[in-house]
Amino acid sequence: MPDLLEDSENGVAVLTLNRPERLNALSAEMLDALHAALLRFSVSKDVGAVILTGAGRGFCAGGDVKNMSERGDRPLEERAEELRIRHRVITLMRRMPRVIIGAINGPAFGAGLGLALACDLRIAAASARFGTAFAGVGFSGDFGGSYHLTKILGPTRAKELYFLAEPFDAEQAKSWGVVNRVVPDAELMTEALSLGRRIAEGPRIAYGYMKRNLLAAEYSSLEDVLELEAFHQARTALTDDHREARLAFVEKRKPRFTGR
Repeated sequence: MPDLLEDSENGVAVLTLNRPERLNALSAEMLDALHAALLRFSVSKDVGAVILTGAGRGFCAGGDVKNMSERGDRPLEERAEELRIRHRVITLMRRMPRVIIGAINGPAFGAGLGLALACDLRIAAASARFGTAFAGVGFSGDFGGSYHLTKILGPTRAKELYFLAEPFDAEQAKSWGVVNRVVPDAELMTEALSLGRRIAEGPRIAYGYMKRNLLAAEYSSLEDVLELEAFHQARTALTDDHREARLAFVEKRKPRFTGR
């Protein structure tokens, strides 16, 4: 079986990390396939939203520690370059014009937490658990976790989670703003697919520009964000979706967006 499964229906693509016997610990094949799939979905007219989840009882346990021990010693430069290449997945998730929904079905630790945090929206099963985990294996952290946790929680809480590596549950994650929603385990994919269809049926071009605005807001000045908003608002005013929304408003009906 491949390390990443793909499925698509009603404009929603579902990507499933597929190493359940290892709690979906990351592999080179998995990351390469994930990057390739996201690139395709970025320009596909058939995909309006993406769901990322895990097979079995885990979302992603992070790096495969057993595999690391089998690879032996390598030069520092080789290790760093390999991680830089793998980190392209995080950058792509953040910048691609499609909305990504993380359906966190179980443990999300280390780099797995990083993948979850790179999603635009996150729905957690009630049994899901989260943690940085890096201190336990003598690592400093990767896959953008330190960036995203600091942005979401602030430096004080982020430092505590990294230094102490204490896990936290789904309800705590929701109260901190790490996830948007918590649902019963059996309802996770139903909720994720419902949200995915809602987004896929929405104004796809506008969603892409919303992502650009919100990404810029994390590191740019107010003036720079206002400039982006002005251009993007003018751009989306020219779409068929906006014209359809205006007509629907006048006719007092729900708009039928086409993604154009």
